Amino acid sequence: FQHYYITNNLSNRMFRLPAAWAKSTVRSFSSFGKVDERIVSLISEIVGPGNITTSESARNLHGTDESFHPTRAPDAVVTPLTTPHVSEIMKICYSHRIPVIPFGTGTGFEGGVGAVYGGLCIAMHKMTEIVEVNQSDFDATVRGGVTRHQLNDWIRADGLHFPIDPGAGASVCGMCSTSASGTNAVRYGTMRENVLNMEVVLADGTVVHTAGEGRRPKKTSCGYNLTNLFVGSEGTLGVITQATVRLHGIPEATAAAISSFDTVQNAVDTVVQILQCGLPMARIEYLNVDMIRACNQFSNLDLKEAPTLFLEFIGSPSGVEEQAMLAEELCVGNGGENFSWATEHSERERLWKARHNCWYAIKATYPGKHAYSTDVVVPVSHLPETVLYCHSLAEEMEVPCPIVGHVGDGNFHCFLLSDQNDDAEMARIKDFSRRLALTAQSYGGSCTGEHGIGLGKRELLIKEVGSGAYDTMKVVKKSLDPLLIMNPGKVIDLDHLL
Repeated sequence: FQHYYITNNLSNRMFRLPAAWAKSTVRSFSSFGKVDERIVSLISEIVGPGNITTSESARNLHGTDESFHPTRAPDAVVTPLTTPHVSEIMKICYSHRIPVIPFGTGTGFEGGVGAVYGGLCIAMHKMTEIVEVNQSDFDATVRGGVTRHQLNDWIRADGLHFPIDPGAGASVCGMCSTSASGTNAVRYGTMRENVLNMEVVLADGTVVHTAGEGRRPKKTSCGYNLTNLFVGSEGTLGVITQATVRLHGIPEATAAAISSFDTVQNAVDTVVQILQCGLPMARIEYLNVDMIRACNQFSNLDLKEAPTLFLEFIGSPSGVEEQAMLAEELCVGNGGENFSWATEHSERERLWKARHNCWYAIKATYPGKHAYSTDVVVPVSHLPETVLYCHSLAEEMEVPCPIVGHVGDGNFHCFLLSDQNDDAEMARIKDFSRRLALTAQSYGGSCTGEHGIGLGKRELLIKEVGSGAYDTMKVVKKSLDPLLIMNPGKVIDLDHLL
């Protein structure tokens, strides 16, 4: 290949581009390269022959997540061991304009790992080093394949935990990529608030430390916030190979509580009142009747089949007791029944394990149906009417709709059950998701609180942020990825980049 240099419009950084791709960067994406035997051989020289495969089973596994989107297998799957491996792999892909799809653990819900245009999947699961834990500074640095469970197992003996908890066994860097959050977000925030620095390999193989190499300050006003640029970028701007994250102390005392309600309105009104009272909740979750029924069957619980709140309190033993008593008063005042709370670890774990298994409970309860998960988030003041709208929409469209929500921050998920072979039913499911998202946006909320845009919500992104912000996103994408090889087709439709 002959190469020449182009200057990016937004910076003085020079991209070394293959001459053959110069015009295609602005005219076409039909000329993406393929991972052929020659490319496999080149990459094998970097990572070793045992760390790249073209087997059908491996390709299908890495072209699938938990979403309804069909499997889109890459041409090959590589498992690098180091950041220099990733950098050299990216240089090869850049030179041959081969699409690159980063892969963490495949637990996403919006088709983010599908190889829409073929290409190379970079699976991070062999990069499992916990680089350092700074106990006194409450932070840790991990490589791209470390999961949140592995990190918590490592730091538990130091009295620390990493509280961002999306429920799945996600990798920490994968959680950065989707800006994950979960049940603890009401107390600890999302990944955006808990990432201090990241190491990212850009499309051309350049390695960038978003806050400076080795830096881990708890706050900074130094330059552009590159860290949050890559948090939530869903692999479309670079490959996240390392992250430095905040840690938190394990609370002295913890209590879990549960209360059922006669109506959805009473349950969500209670959530708003608890937050208005300033109770320092660790978690507050809403499960509707369909979801409770599935949890009872799957997790061997005997909860009343009614709209239900799961709550968690943390602090000192006396503080936890005071919080639980006030929460009970508010629940009872709104018609709450069977309020009970427990401090024993085994009982709390049983309750929250059932909550985290909701997705699998639904799939087991409705055999033969495919679960389509969608999420929205609204300002908490609009939570009651949004949840009620969701219930009424499900009745109107005759769609089974178990709901579970991190309602303390206005976010909830709908698990829509469908037959993927029934085109009319799938169309109804997608229309449900679109109408719910538009309603959330009309209340000043978002079409996704946690799942990301991926393939499924690209049109909703445009409506949410507006043409000005969307055009700016396109400029950022083309600036950092001028050949459009980074997870192409996700977040921004490639047609909009030409």
